[in-house]
Amino acid sequence: MNRIGLSNEATKKVAEHLDQHLADLHVLYAKLHNYHWNVEGPGFFTLHAKLEEIYDGVAEEIDAVAERILMIGHRPSASLAEYVKKAKLKEADSVAISSKDIAANLLADYGQLVQGLRAGIAAAQEIGDEVSADMMIGSLAEYEKTIWMLDAFLR
Repeated sequence: MNRIGLSNEATKKVAEHLDQHLADLHVLYAKLHNYHWNVEGPGFFTLHAKLEEIYDGVAEEIDAVAERILMIGHRPSASLAEYVKKAKLKEADSVAISSKDIAANLLADYGQLVQGLRAGIAAAQEIGDEVSADMMIGSLAEYEKTIWMLDAFLR
């Protein structure tokens, strides 16, 4: 039993979900910067500013997820090589890209993140790890809002 009352064995599956999410967040963070730098055409000013806002939020979430993994008795991945290997999200090339293509790509990425979070929430709730579940539910709520906004942008 660890100091917060959960067994390390029970939290292993939750830590794996969180570590997968951490890897995806790192890829997303790099991709958001890439798009921020390379967006061109109509919607440039709007999306350029919005991407910065989003990647700042992702940076904070990265820290919170890594710290939660440590709190439940495990070690987070901590190298770019590990993140790229584990991530379900894929990196983007550094090329000029339209705001519509960015929104479509991010819509797919956020859909992937939502799937992963739902599985992680179920795993956390199964063992009574309400704090990890709550953290992931908070992220899920933000991602669903982002999906709604990206979808509205593409209409």
